[in-house]
Amino acid sequence: MPRNLNTFKMKKVLLSALAVFAFGVANAQEEGGFGFSKGDVLVEGNLTVTSNSVSNGSSTTTTTSYGFAPVGGYFIADKFAVGLGLDITSDKNEPKYNNVTYNKLDNFGVGLFGRYYFLELGQRFKAYGQATLGFNSVTASPTRGDDSKFTEIGFKAGLGLNYFLTRNLAINFALSDVFSVVNNKAKGADGSNTDVTLNVNSFSNFFDTPTFGLTFKF
Repeated sequence: MPRNLNTFKMKKVLLSALAVFAFGVANAQEEGGFGFSKGDVLVEGNLTVTSNSVSNGSSTTTTTSYGFAPVGGYFIADKFAVGLGLDITSDKNEPKYNNVTYNKLDNFGVGLFGRYYFLELGQRFKAYGQATLGFNSVTASPTRGDDSKFTEIGFKAGLGLNYFLTRNLAINFALSDVFSVVNNKAKGADGSNTDVTLNVNSFSNFFDTPTFGLTFKF
């Protein structure tokens, strides 16, 4: 066999072996490293879009809600992060607030949160619990008359799930709050109202207002 042909075959074998080795290393690296460790930074953006139609005789009213909730957090320990988030929502066409129907509701909120990843469903699915202490400013616009303004201070606890597409990018699915206590007060009013919500006894409530988004790990 000619020497140059033998050398060519040897090179092919070596290159093939290197390719297989590189693929194996890359695959092994990709199979590990999902999740969060101490020192990681989390940046997340969640989007909510809901539409609810109610028929009343010959007419139908559709209430549409849009929401965006960006958050940023730092992992002070493995699987546990603290951070800051915003909550920006807008509801149109007869949304209710404090059992009163309005034409439009606009909300801007800020909150401090703690998040703990307590369950791993395989390598890529990570379930978490999150508690948030927040402040909201709500503007309610009636069909007629001047706008009403409210402030809210509340505590909320909920569940969520991340699915990691890569080690640094995940899809986020956040469920409705399991438990919440919210105190709201109208501008200029002497008193306030406190609402307590518990969804434990009705699992379907978890899916009433789910939010979807992307989670980035740095």
